[in-house]
Amino acid sequence: MQNSETMAASAPPPSWREKVAGFRAQPNTQSRLLGGSLIMLTGSGLVSILNFAYNVAVARLLGPAEFGHAAVAITLLMMVSALTLSFQLVCAKLVARTQVAEAKAAVYQTLLRRAWKVGLALGAVLMIASGPVARYLNLPSAWMIAVLALGFAFYVPVGARRGGMQGRFCFRRLAFSYIIEALLKFAGALLLVEFGLGALGAITAISLSVICAYFLPVPPELNATTASPVLPPTAEAVQAIVFFAGQVMISNCDIVLVKHFFTPEVAGLYATRALVGRLVYFASWMVVSAMFPISAGAKPEERGPSILAIPIALVVTISGGFVLLLSVFPHLVLSTVFGASFAGGGLDGLLPLCAAMAGVYSLSVVLIAYEMSHRIANTAWIQLGAALAVVAGIFLFHASLTEVVLVQLVIMAALLIAVALIPILRRGHARALLQEAA
Repeated sequence: MQNSETMAASAPPPSWREKVAGFRAQPNTQSRLLGGSLIMLTGSGLVSILNFAYNVAVARLLGPAEFGHAAVAITLLMMVSALTLSFQLVCAKLVARTQVAEAKAAVYQTLLRRAWKVGLALGAVLMIASGPVARYLNLPSAWMIAVLALGFAFYVPVGARRGGMQGRFCFRRLAFSYIIEALLKFAGALLLVEFGLGALGAITAISLSVICAYFLPVPPELNATTASPVLPPTAEAVQAIVFFAGQVMISNCDIVLVKHFFTPEVAGLYATRALVGRLVYFASWMVVSAMFPISAGAKPEERGPSILAIPIALVVTISGGFVLLLSVFPHLVLSTVFGASFAGGGLDGLLPLCAAMAGVYSLSVVLIAYEMSHRIANTAWIQLGAALAVVAGIFLFHASLTEVVLVQLVIMAALLIAVALIPILRRGHARALLQEAA
């Protein structure tokens, strides 16, 4: 009888079909990262189109002043996403690192229950404070904040559910969740505004889209019955909250402060310019969404330079394309997309500046998220400091909208330099200590 070695030697070489099938069965980290990034980028493209369509439709139907009211409502929801994304990040990281299916389900279910407690508490607080908040933001009715509070209650649990999808590498399902939310927001706004509800209708569509997004199914294995809850590490939760608190402040505080310091019409004009920066950042965040769980779950031998190089290359390409387009055709973009009432006024030059600022910040987020996935350096605190600097800077320098954007651009450039250098300096210090110990 032939032994196994003789049989293996005499066996015919595998065909190209068998090689391809074997490659698909065992995808490496780089192919999974690139594939996940492309799926999320495709999804983000559709989401960006729908979000843009929502803003364009609302802007054209309502005009600058009323659009300013709707834009600040979206901004408030984005600021709450510090908690939403914190639950998503922690859930994705822990689910990706957990090997046993039952343990994955326990992590997910524990975080979902906590997310509901936080979401309901947040919605109740905003409902109670709807009057003062509406007055601070120069909104015509407290009902706008009250309706938004209902969406807040669901928005935090949505983060936990998306984290479960992300941690299981279900990038198609995750992208579909974002697409459905954006589609329902767009269609709902068109219907409610056309029925005469104005800015309140656009805000109601936001809350309804979030509620519907919650009911999209997660991977079935995460809903399996578990014996006992699993408590996530406190350090993971604190790190995520710090990261996203800084992120949402940087991405959204400018619209809130401009709404307070400037007239509703000027605030509406600024919101269209800032929307471009959000578009750049959202597309970049989809790349980070694919990178993070793969990087966190990668074994030491799988942590090649491509895990960081691929997201950086994609973000640079996205940001550079936007800056080039908006530098050449700013007036054409504004007048074509939003209408003649939103173009001109000496504010067209803000478009490439907003895109450049968002691109610089997006590169910082890639580096911070990579460091968080491997606990190289806790640069999330540096980001939070930069967010506070943005708030203070806009309070001090808001003589014009150009001044507001330049303040953000300078601080984001400083943030990028800091988050790029600190891990390098920390590694050098660690090597020096090891050499001294040796």
